[in-house]
Amino acid sequence: MNDMEQTLQKRIEELAERCERQSAVTSTGFLTMAEQLEVSAWASRRADVRLHLDGGEAACERKCAFFLPFWLEEADFDPAEYIRALKVTAFFAEPGHRDYMGAALGLGVRREWIGDFRVHGATAYIFCLPTVEKLLLDELTQVGRCTVKTAPIPLADIPAPERKVKKMTFTVKSLRLDAVASGIFGVSRTQTAELIRAGAVSLNYVPCLRTDAPISEGDVISIRGKGKGAVTSLGGRSRKDRTFLEAELWL
Repeated sequence: MNDMEQTLQKRIEELAERCERQSAVTSTGFLTMAEQLEVSAWASRRADVRLHLDGGEAACERKCAFFLPFWLEEADFDPAEYIRALKVTAFFAEPGHRDYMGAALGLGVRREWIGDFRVHGATAYIFCLPTVEKLLLDELTQVGRCTVKTAPIPLADIPAPERKVKKMTFTVKSLRLDAVASGIFGVSRTQTAELIRAGAVSLNYVPCLRTDAPISEGDVISIRGKGKGAVTSLGGRSRKDRTFLEAELWL
């Protein structure tokens, strides 16, 4: 376990203990997908911990880890009490995701205080913690060279993200990372293996250095500079004893 993992584990242990002691909801800031997997794995080993992950909306990638007291059922948890959303409207331009991220961080906001950024043309939606809502409302007036207007918006009013994907079907001799990633990204298996060994490939949001790492349905694979994709279905075997699989490349 590296230093960052130890820090996160110590933090979630403290939050779980405080939740039980005070009988109140406790939470982290917004976590990466890799951090969420780590927290979920830790919580699965603790029968006394009730964990709920939420980013403000079902499709959010970055989510906070909430520890629920005994009296609160997960179905009754309301993310609007703990997560805010902002609508940012740009004038005469369409800033990108990096522009909004840079503008927010430039105000002194730490990355874990803000969740997903969703950009739809000249409009962006930002999920954030209540503690930084007022700062962003008051100070987020410029994104890049573009003037913007920032206003609060109910979580329920945020439009669902439109993910464009390229679907594909192919076969592999073995369900291992280098073979499946090669098929999804259209890169030779030799080059894919080199990218894996160089640390440029992640499996389920965690860097993976094993070319033979086993792949299952639902796994998410990304290659630095080439994008992200997922295995959506595993099929039968071909006449040459290869496995059929369906996947999608996120555009």
